[in-house]
Amino acid sequence: MSPYFYTINYTFLSHIIFKLYFVQRLYKGATRNMYSNNGYGKKVLKAVIIAVIFGLVAGGVFAGVTYAANKITGTKSTAQGSTIQGTAVSTATTVSDVSDIASNTLPSVVSVTNVSLTQYRTLYGNFVQETPSAGTGVIFSQDSDNLYIVTNNHVVENSNSLTVTFSDGAAVPATIVGKSDSADIAVICVKVSDIDQGTLAVIKVSVMGDSNELVVGDGAIIIGNALGYGQSVTTGVISAINRQINTTDSSGKTVMNNLIQTDAAVNPGNSGGPLLNMKGEVVGIVSAKYASTGVEGMGYAIPSSSVTSIINEIMGSKSDGNAVEDANAKGAYLGIAGMDISQSTAKQYDIPTGVYVAKVYEGSSAEQAGIAKGDVITGFDGAKVTSMSQIKNILSTHNNGDVVKITISKADNNYETAKVDVKLGGSN
Repeated sequence: MSPYFYTINYTFLSHIIFKLYFVQRLYKGATRNMYSNNGYGKKVLKAVIIAVIFGLVAGGVFAGVTYAANKITGTKSTAQGSTIQGTAVSTATTVSDVSDIASNTLPSVVSVTNVSLTQYRTLYGNFVQETPSAGTGVIFSQDSDNLYIVTNNHVVENSNSLTVTFSDGAAVPATIVGKSDSADIAVICVKVSDIDQGTLAVIKVSVMGDSNELVVGDGAIIIGNALGYGQSVTTGVISAINRQINTTDSSGKTVMNNLIQTDAAVNPGNSGGPLLNMKGEVVGIVSAKYASTGVEGMGYAIPSSSVTSIINEIMGSKSDGNAVEDANAKGAYLGIAGMDISQSTAKQYDIPTGVYVAKVYEGSSAEQAGIAKGDVITGFDGAKVTSMSQIKNILSTHNNGDVVKITISKADNNYETAKVDVKLGGSN
């Protein structure tokens, strides 16, 4: 029997006992006056008392069963007899087993070993030392001659030699096809002729997903060469999207990127590996982890929408036979670091909504056009702008040397509106 039946309302039981006691006294008192009626009155009184006792016991049993049922179902009754509604039941499912996703995706993930050359200056002169480092990559395409892999630029920078290791343990040399310092994306390739038939039968090309479809709380999986020990799998959720994170590219410039945040564990060596959704699609390329005392579960990935655009640019440049040392070499560069100004922030500080110029790089197009720290950019190339991502998207449609009209609110003139023509420079 359920333990709830042993915890029925004791107050109600004590009330029943009191009633029984009262009936018993009534019976004894009444029977003294009933014997003279040939026992008929006594019989009637007995019948009435038995009916009362039955009603009390039946009521108690009903109350006990109702109480137990409420305990089991979680229903609460108020003094007025109304029922407090429970929270809505979610249609989401808890994903605890991702083995099928891992087994399907692991053949498209590779370990990348970079041996870079590092120059040291000592009292005895300068010398160069080879420094190995480990990262991860994702196979995204293949043609008759090459297999193409996307990874982080910082995984392959300053490379003297690159080695790719496939899921079956086979290792082959790789070369850099093209890269983007600012976006921290690089494409490398290996020759199909260097891969034996057994490995070719095992490896797979990944399926790219749409990062624009992600919502906070979606399940997330990361596969990568953590600590250089080989591929491992971690799981979590999408913690945030469009996180604006400042990073430093290989030239030392501070770059602000919109990244996906996840609490799936990210460790050294995971860089360049895939962030997967619950369909097993690549929705991001792992790029960074926020590392600080007391901070856990803050890893970041470059959205697949951005990655795909850069890959297409790199591969397009390759097919045209153009130089692809940097995918953004032909792209436009403004030369600012900015922060989004929301309506609430604008109201709080009495400044316009738009993009706050936090820094202007020396010698940049922005500096030459008179844009200064503290100004707010409100319009760019004829479009109203409220975020750095909008400015980046517009810049991606322009080339080095293009002239665009920018609308700014000047900080040194009480945020009066001004329009300037800016000749965009190159991203190098």
